[in-house]
Amino acid sequence: MGYKDVYKQWCEDTYFDQATRDELKKIEGNDKEIEERFYKNLEFGTGGLRGIIGAGTNRMNIYTVSKATQGFANYIIKQGEEAVKKGVAIAHDSRNMSPEFSETAALVLNANGIKTYIYDELRPTPMLSFAVRYLKCTGGIVVTASHNPPEYNGYKVYWEDGGQVPYPRDEAIIDEVNAVDDFRKIKTMSKEDAVKAGLFNVMGPDVDEAYDKAVLEQLVNEDIVKNSDIKIVYTPIHGSGNKPVRRVLKKAGFKNVYVVPEQEEPDGNFTTVGYPNPENPDVFKLATALANKEGADIVIGTDPDCDRVGAVCKMQNGEYTVLSGNNTGALIAEYICSQKKEKGTLPANGALISTIVSTDLTKAIAKNYGLEYYDVLTGFKYIGEKIKEFETDNSHSYVFGFEESYGCLSGTYARDKDAVVASMLISELAAYYKTKGMNLYDGLMELYEKYGYYRETIKPITLKGIEGINDMKKIMDTLRTSAPDEIGGVKVIETRDYLSDVIIDKVSGKSCPTGLPKSNVVYFTLEDSTWFCVRPSGTEPKIKIYFGTKGTSLEDADKKIENAASAIMKIVDEVLAK
Repeated sequence: MGYKDVYKQWCEDTYFDQATRDELKKIEGNDKEIEERFYKNLEFGTGGLRGIIGAGTNRMNIYTVSKATQGFANYIIKQGEEAVKKGVAIAHDSRNMSPEFSETAALVLNANGIKTYIYDELRPTPMLSFAVRYLKCTGGIVVTASHNPPEYNGYKVYWEDGGQVPYPRDEAIIDEVNAVDDFRKIKTMSKEDAVKAGLFNVMGPDVDEAYDKAVLEQLVNEDIVKNSDIKIVYTPIHGSGNKPVRRVLKKAGFKNVYVVPEQEEPDGNFTTVGYPNPENPDVFKLATALANKEGADIVIGTDPDCDRVGAVCKMQNGEYTVLSGNNTGALIAEYICSQKKEKGTLPANGALISTIVSTDLTKAIAKNYGLEYYDVLTGFKYIGEKIKEFETDNSHSYVFGFEESYGCLSGTYARDKDAVVASMLISELAAYYKTKGMNLYDGLMELYEKYGYYRETIKPITLKGIEGINDMKKIMDTLRTSAPDEIGGVKVIETRDYLSDVIIDKVSGKSCPTGLPKSNVVYFTLEDSTWFCVRPSGTEPKIKIYFGTKGTSLEDADKKIENAASAIMKIVDEVLAK
């Protein structure tokens, strides 16, 4: 059946509600829009669903969410009676349709005899991860599109350890979802009947209290916080962090926390920012204005599902500067390691974990403190898998892990990045440096002086729609099959193709496996310590090019980054022009 036939079916079939059919009839005659909505089913990938909200098979709506949930239910049922009995925890953020998708998922699971435990209102993604572990559920679902633009929503699946579903379980769930080939095969029931049957359950305040306790246990120096007069401006950027971040900061002992009033309330349209990503400095305009007014030491901002946090610090000259995810991640890693070493609590078998596209500074920190360092693929699920591995084989003790994309986790109470604990630790860091007459930027410069001048940047290229998918493929194929021997006049000394699982030493000609799961990623190392990595985003219509280097000074590092970035962007432009 072609996409036009599927479109006609959705327009005419009374299985689909009147609002859905009316929405689709409005685009009658717009072949491009119809094709975009129906040329494929919204793909249930290794993490779940993510797409534009709207009617159609390639959109986020109650029908595609129901299908995904029926597949997940079928998988759980096949795991046996105990898996069904333990149930599924569900959370959602502030995005449009998040409450509706959350309830839809719960009622599909309930109709399949699976209990659900749902929060009474929006909660951060890491709180879902915690709830799965705390309630000893079989799995979890969180409805969110993280930091994507307002038109998006998504649906992520977790397993019993609180982490996103790992391989090969993820592929088995994907198979079950794809096997649901008729919407009428999807079971559901009324909320009233589900509640009466004891299948639809609302979580109580004990879950929040237990979560807060676990987060507060990650404080490194309680006395520094209690004795600090640090001023903090916080913005939840219209998302789910508002209550838990403020609550935890207050319990930790921070006395001067100012919330940006225009961005305090949940708003799925993210009216004041449009694109609610703390990686974008523009989201901090209102927060920085409030910081100037109050004389705040730092600004922190969390994304809609509160698993990422951005930070801005006040400089010695009174101006404010934005820190990157690599900056804050490295600062927290150094702080935890140095303070625990001083106290004698740094584990002898400790390990730091980060991703292949994050700063190499973390490797230097790990080496300095005698810790193991582990590289993983992009996606916090891989850090979560490592934590589980450490707990299973007792090989290492997890100390800290982070991604360059503004996500980190201290502690093992959850298996996903947590902006609540990150907000608390960044605030503690700022309080610590203030006792030394320094700010976070000063602390970063101190790190550079100690380990070397590490710099990183990212060049995202937005490629939307069917044409965008084809363009991404062209870029990846070109770099994979026609790998350059030099970039900007600097020799390439190593290439890594994570899809083919091969690392090639360009000097010796020797090759070896990457040691990581297969992924559509290519990575190049240059002889001047510069590297760049190219990967299509798994959550946005983008291809991302990451750059990193180590220089003799900030100027030297910046120059090397600019040289490599200019050369690569020229190659990309040539590919897209063909």
